[in-house]
Amino acid sequence: MSEVRSVCVYCGSSEGNDPLYAAAAEALGASLARARISLVFGGGSCGLMGVLARSVLEHGGEVAGIIPDFLDEREIALREATELHIVGDMHTRKRMMFERADAFVALPGGIGTLEELTEQLTWIQLGRHSKPLVIADIGGFWRPLLSLFAHMHNAGFIRPGYEVRYMVAERIEDVVPMIRKVARRPREEIEATIVEKF
Repeated sequence: MSEVRSVCVYCGSSEGNDPLYAAAAEALGASLARARISLVFGGGSCGLMGVLARSVLEHGGEVAGIIPDFLDEREIALREATELHIVGDMHTRKRMMFERADAFVALPGGIGTLEELTEQLTWIQLGRHSKPLVIADIGGFWRPLLSLFAHMHNAGFIRPGYEVRYMVAERIEDVVPMIRKVARRPREEIEATIVEKF
């Protein structure tokens, strides 16, 4: 991989109780648009998803939303997205998001965000892909999860050769540069050098 054209961002359908999260989503949207990187996201207009996608659009970027029909009723799909795909189930949504993305970012979110993040981490761990993945640890949100990864490693459940490979950005402005830097490297080098946080 040498050029990142699209990034899939996982994030909450709520804004959370700290304004820092929405500010980070808005800043990431602007950063993606300025870099001419399109956004792939869960399609909802609520919460951080809506803040992020609207920011991309407001700054002249492109947005592809993918939402299952049953969530369209709950989260209300973002109709102004450049592309909006309403699909039949969560599996189709996640597959399309994966296929359309050159990299992944996890902003703060709930159980659904956690599930999407850990699925990508598992696929990377098992060698199914080497697309860059950044955990945006805004305000220390993901710190408990990173500590759990360290605990799993220390307890012998993450064995040598099956390390969990990801990058951690504590500042939102570092996300796009980190992705681009890693994406320019050959696959073998990516697998060997992606930051491991244990």
